[in-house]
Amino acid sequence: MREEVLELKTIQYEVVDEVATITLHRPHRMNAWTGRMHTEYRHLLRQADLSSEVRIIVVTGSGKGFCVGADSKALEGHVKKGGYDAGTPDELAEPGTGISADFEASFAYHFGLQKPVVAAINGPAAGVGLVLACFADIRFAVPDVKFTTAHGKLNFPAEYGLSWLLPRLIGLGKANDLLLTSRVFSSNEAFDMGLVNQLFEPEDLMRRTYEYVRGMIDTVSPGSLRETKWQIYKDLHRDVASSVRNSEALIETMSQQKDFTEGVKAFMEKRKPKWTGE
Repeated sequence: MREEVLELKTIQYEVVDEVATITLHRPHRMNAWTGRMHTEYRHLLRQADLSSEVRIIVVTGSGKGFCVGADSKALEGHVKKGGYDAGTPDELAEPGTGISADFEASFAYHFGLQKPVVAAINGPAAGVGLVLACFADIRFAVPDVKFTTAHGKLNFPAEYGLSWLLPRLIGLGKANDLLLTSRVFSSNEAFDMGLVNQLFEPEDLMRRTYEYVRGMIDTVSPGSLRETKWQIYKDLHRDVASSVRNSEALIETMSQQKDFTEGVKAFMEKRKPKWTGE
């Protein structure tokens, strides 16, 4: 499979004003996850991450759902085959590689991307759909929609590193509650837990999301977004002294770049910076 000629069947993709929007697009199935969708998603993440025309990536769903987890027909197929079948080709796009070996696994590849990912959760998120949302850097959602880890009701383990990620996002006690019960909880409760950054009404979700990412693009340099994102996720694995030393090395390097000079000038002249990304 050649990435550059992959035909999109389950996801829509567009780039407007330096924002790439990846829209899960199986509305008749509430955007239930399939091997095909996983293949296309990885392909598009890599495409957006490598594009000089993209600064931020937004992930959302079409219709009334974000992603309700694995497609039930696919689950039936696993039963018939006598075990799990990912349904993906042998060759998959590899977004976010080369930054850390810790990031080179399914969904963990989000942490190796050089651009922030913002999830605009427009409807229910379950199972792998919740995993996808959790691996985003920022999460916005509409009120009163259902979330669940779902795995326990299917005799699955916590999926795709969620047992590692959720305790770091919301604390061990709250994560244990969600992981060990697979109960349904609302986006409102997710907001109270700190799992969701903000709640927006359905008619405002995308507008407010784009306003937020526009602010990131205008005020924060591409280099700062990239390096700060990598610092955040690398620092989850290292001690504070290593984090400090790494930041000092980055300060020395980045202070010699054109966007540092531009940032200082813009600050002194009280204007918006004109980032080069170099």
